[in-house]
Amino acid sequence: MQPFMLLIKPSGSDCNLDCTYCFYKNRAPQIGSGRQRMGDEVLDVMTKGYLSLRFDLSTFSWQGGEPLLMGLDFYKRAVELQKKYCSESRQIANSIQTNGILLDEQWCDFFRDNLFLVGISHDGPKEFHDYYRKDFSGKGTYEKVIKAIRLCRDREVEFNVLVLLTRKNGDRPDELIDFFLDNGVKYLQFIPCIEVDDKGRVEDFSITPQQYGDFLCKAFDRWLKIGPLNLSIRDFESIVTYAVTGQHTICTFQKKCCGYVVVEHNGDVFVCDFFVDPKWRLGNLLQTSIKQLAVSSKKLEFDRAKMDLSDKCLMCRYLDVCRGGCQKDKIANSNVKLSYFCESYKRFFDYAMPRLLQLSADVKTRIIKEARQV
Repeated sequence: MQPFMLLIKPSGSDCNLDCTYCFYKNRAPQIGSGRQRMGDEVLDVMTKGYLSLRFDLSTFSWQGGEPLLMGLDFYKRAVELQKKYCSESRQIANSIQTNGILLDEQWCDFFRDNLFLVGISHDGPKEFHDYYRKDFSGKGTYEKVIKAIRLCRDREVEFNVLVLLTRKNGDRPDELIDFFLDNGVKYLQFIPCIEVDDKGRVEDFSITPQQYGDFLCKAFDRWLKIGPLNLSIRDFESIVTYAVTGQHTICTFQKKCCGYVVVEHNGDVFVCDFFVDPKWRLGNLLQTSIKQLAVSSKKLEFDRAKMDLSDKCLMCRYLDVCRGGCQKDKIANSNVKLSYFCESYKRFFDYAMPRLLQLSADVKTRIIKEARQV
């Protein structure tokens, strides 16, 4: 079967922050709220079942909510189980996405020693970060998170930063990039924020398509000027990788949604992190094997739904590289087959594609030269 990764939410939607734009706020009540914790049985069955598939690379991606609420001992058990059920000839990768509030020296040493890739959510300078990312007392979290970033850097933890682009910071690519470079961050993910309320109206904090298109163009210029070897921006690198290998490194632009399944704290399995609702529940791994759930008819239905594109997409010259964008971004559009960010991507591709293709050609040439020297 085609390899896939696990996106695991061991603490479900439980979090120690109260971010304004959190997508759990409009999540179906059946998914649960409050204290949610993955038990030992679910952890064991999940790990054993997944590793029994014997992929060359098995990837565990821990997210939330806030996954550090599980405590350090939980992840020590997770690593022990991975070693128990994995043959030495195969590889395991772990990543974790955190708001950084609970990170300390012990956490960092564990992540470094066990080769975890740590993603930290941070929205840039204080005026941007504290605007939406507050704790339950209404206080901003900037200082705590910037401390976590510095701690990861000082303790030699492999980490990147996820920046949510909103109405507030979406006009300021230069400030964001300068800020993170000044703080020793060279690996960035920029995620456009788009959420709708319970009546289907776009939330005020969401970035506009015009903003996002402008942001991509300006950030791309800075990326080239700084140098791709000196600054990693995930979306741009994915397009270069696609031009070189024919495969994207992010699911947004892939042809089908088949790269992972989501495992909730109680063992429930869903098709995607953005579609954790009853309609897209695949089952529970305590009753059905992870293999069966991953190839179930409902999962295949969701995977193929990404291929149901609008006529505008089918006639677009960028179809092969874009593939209609993320299914989540179609929810906010009256035309459910067209991404809310369609015009953003089209503007960016018009602006940057010639230079992206030239960069890809340079990469191919370098690969060929290096291969001949071996």
